[in-house]
Amino acid sequence: MRVYALDPADASGEPNAGAENDLRAIAEGNREALARLYHSHGSAVYAYALSILRHREEAEDVQQDTFVQIWRAAGTYRPQGKPDAWIFTIARNLAMQRLRERKKTVETIPEGWQEEFADDPRMDPSDRVLAAALLESLGDEERQIVVLHIMTGMKHREIAEMMGKPLSTVLSKYNRALKKLRSAYKEADSL
Repeated sequence: MRVYALDPADASGEPNAGAENDLRAIAEGNREALARLYHSHGSAVYAYALSILRHREEAEDVQQDTFVQIWRAAGTYRPQGKPDAWIFTIARNLAMQRLRERKKTVETIPEGWQEEFADDPRMDPSDRVLAAALLESLGDEERQIVVLHIMTGMKHREIAEMMGKPLSTVLSKYNRALKKLRSAYKEADSL
């Protein structure tokens, strides 16, 4: 399974200092800083876009477009210790724009989720199908919250801030999603 953990601190020990420094350098035209930011955040941006769009190719496009947008807009970023929220807000806006353009939700495409689990040697093909089905059993916001928390390592308060929702709502949806996942797993396991 791919690991989507973001590097929360650089050598200085400051949370997100690496991403803050990279954004500052990107604003000055430093392509190496963009490459570092892509390396540290690219997989998480892709997973988040996939949780919204549920279509692998579109998620890849949003991933790329996010970093193009970061390149163009890095000068507008104001350091507040929350570069991840800024980055994921760009990704969310681009993904939502794609949803509006297609004016409907894509039918479930389990292969996109199965590919996410393809690198995990502990998962056989039937496990991949089950993991994809479990994620598909969640509502859109629930899936986004689970992906952001589990696959990217974002804290619930950061997710709440980014999604413009109260923390209690995010926590409630996260807990409800975990219950749904447990229930769906038990149901699938009994078959």
